[in-house]
Amino acid sequence: MNKDNITHNDHNEDGVDRRGFIKCMAWAGTGVLWLMSGGSLKAMGMSQILDRGTGKIREGLIIPPNDFSFVQISDSHIGFNKPANPDVTGTLQAAIAKINGMPVQPSFVLHTGDLSHLAQAEEFDTLDQMLKSVKTDRIFYVPGEHDVLNDNGKQYLQRYGKDTKGDGWYSFDKNGVHFIGLVNVVNTAEGGLGVLGDAQLKWLEDDLKGLTDSTPIVVFAHIPLWSVYPQWGWGTRDSERALSFLKRFGSVSVLNGHIHQTMLKVEGNITFHTATSTAFPQPQPGAAPSAGPMKVPADKLQRLLGLTSVHYVEHDHTLAITDVPLIENTEKTVAQ
Repeated sequence: MNKDNITHNDHNEDGVDRRGFIKCMAWAGTGVLWLMSGGSLKAMGMSQILDRGTGKIREGLIIPPNDFSFVQISDSHIGFNKPANPDVTGTLQAAIAKINGMPVQPSFVLHTGDLSHLAQAEEFDTLDQMLKSVKTDRIFYVPGEHDVLNDNGKQYLQRYGKDTKGDGWYSFDKNGVHFIGLVNVVNTAEGGLGVLGDAQLKWLEDDLKGLTDSTPIVVFAHIPLWSVYPQWGWGTRDSERALSFLKRFGSVSVLNGHIHQTMLKVEGNITFHTATSTAFPQPQPGAAPSAGPMKVPADKLQRLLGLTSVHYVEHDHTLAITDVPLIENTEKTVAQ
């Protein structure tokens, strides 16, 4: 992992440094709970929060009864059928089972793009039918580059873009938290870098104007809003302007997909978090000639796929982010 991916390298009380923990967790697929309060993060391994008997998150440990939780899934790539994963519907179903097995039903689900692999109607139909079984009140979407193939997202907007602006951007509020869905996959820049564009950036600036500095902000988009690895298009060309609008807020979390692996960066008041895919893994930045589906042994595949669960503690303005692989590792190693 690029040494610049994690900018705050403080040690936790248990002596585990943030850089080492994330480096180990991201590739091994182990889950991690992130508690965010006042801009500082504390890591907690899944082995510390799971009930050893059931493998489920311990009730009462994370989700106080008056708070809410939501789940992020990403990169389902329905329609993909290559050796890296010939059964993407099966692994998506495993992710849905994880969601439905949570001790408290999430208030909603965020899907951060690449719903389909080739933006075909039958692929979207399959996804829609599968997601009907998710035990949640609502599912929110942003498109990935695979969802806007051939028609610049026209079909995506017809299905998922009701009441959105432009190419599908929008915002909503939940329990005092302001959520912003951005679109950076239409008219991408050279090399595949994401682009937000002037119209969306102007809308974002206006959307934030009426909010107080203490409002917790959650931004979700497909391509990362930080430069994970620009050589592979893993970044957004005009993200700095968007991030400048967010600097005044005390708590900002940015969730994305696209790179099919967990990475985290803390920069001032902003925490960037990328999610694993439910379809197939991709190589670490620079570890292969190019990005793309990565074939791994069948018994390891579901350890490199998963979902992200986020819980909000209203009075503390705290977000707890948990990465959950489809199958837990039997050994959870923390890098020292």
